[in-house]
Amino acid sequence: MSTSPPPTVAEAQRSLSDHVRRTALDARALYGPSFDQAALERLLEDRRCCRFPTRIVFDAAGLEPGTFSAAEPLGDDPREGYVIRVHPRFERRPLLLPLLVAYQLVVVNYGDIATHEEAELFGATLLGLSVDDYYQTLCLVADSLE
Repeated sequence: MSTSPPPTVAEAQRSLSDHVRRTALDARALYGPSFDQAALERLLEDRRCCRFPTRIVFDAAGLEPGTFSAAEPLGDDPREGYVIRVHPRFERRPLLLPLLVAYQLVVVNYGDIATHEEAELFGATLLGLSVDDYYQTLCLVADSLE
């Protein structure tokens, strides 16, 4: 019996990126194309798009300086859920909220294997932006915290 060789790092990375893109496209088809706070809340309840229970809190506790949001597990088992902390400065900025939360959803969906590249790909695809435009917007948001 022959077994196929394990995927290369590049193949595994490409597979992850493809899955991230497909998940974001599926979520966009379900809840877009204009992705507002109400759509975001529905997405967080949909386990096809957001793998584990997730809620948003506006709290800077635990956020690194210059960080607009972070996803934190509520326990050792991801099924216990996540909280996405968003800097309170953005609580009354509903147009920015989907951009900030989308960046963190890769942590909820993929854990430690996801990097900033997958976060940018997911957020950009979900919101119908180029990765460059999404990244530039996130940079402006982060810079506004300094």
